[in-house]
Amino acid sequence: MKMALTFIIFFYLLFFYIGQVVNANEEDRKRWNERYDTKEYMYGKEPIKLLKENINLLTKGKTLVLAMGEGRNAVFLAKNGFDVDGCDISEIAIEKTKILAKEHNVKLNAFVADLEEYRIPNNKYDLITCIYYMQRSLIPQIKDRLKIGGMVVFEEYAIGQSKYGSDPPGSMNPEYSVKHNQLPYYLYNELLNIFRDFYILYYREGEREDNKSIVSMIAQKIR
Repeated sequence: MKMALTFIIFFYLLFFYIGQVVNANEEDRKRWNERYDTKEYMYGKEPIKLLKENINLLTKGKTLVLAMGEGRNAVFLAKNGFDVDGCDISEIAIEKTKILAKEHNVKLNAFVADLEEYRIPNNKYDLITCIYYMQRSLIPQIKDRLKIGGMVVFEEYAIGQSKYGSDPPGSMNPEYSVKHNQLPYYLYNELLNIFRDFYILYYREGEREDNKSIVSMIAQKIR
């Protein structure tokens, strides 16, 4: 009897937890659909400076653009000869990406994905980008499933972003920001620490003139 009761409680808690996760994911989807539901492109149509300035450094081939938003970076990569798959939780963002791709006369594969559940295909991608989306639980997949010789591109808000208040872009929640220049030592240069087994081709962290505290990195998988 006691064992049966324990199982009942366990499964009740399990289903409760699953229900909470599903609700949270649906709330994210709804929130981003509402934000993107405008004729304007929220962050413009131009790619980030990191990609524009380092496009010739990147391994050209099959590319995955995670949390691509309205597609400015994905379309830029496609224009430069990369074979792009791009995903986002927002259906509206996906549709706006397709419109932007058509404007630039490029083809890419844009699909809806919840990155809390999505599984990156193994050994498929030569390049994976993750721009302004910090989900630490996703990083082991990125590292493990990237092809040897492939590259990653990260640009994330740093914890210092919170000092700019609520108006500038970026999360005010430190859980979604990269930790840098902090003690203890293992929080120092968080991305460098996570990718210490990769070859670092580019790394920069610091303040920018447009009220952004940014960490940028390009790294290559060598084994």
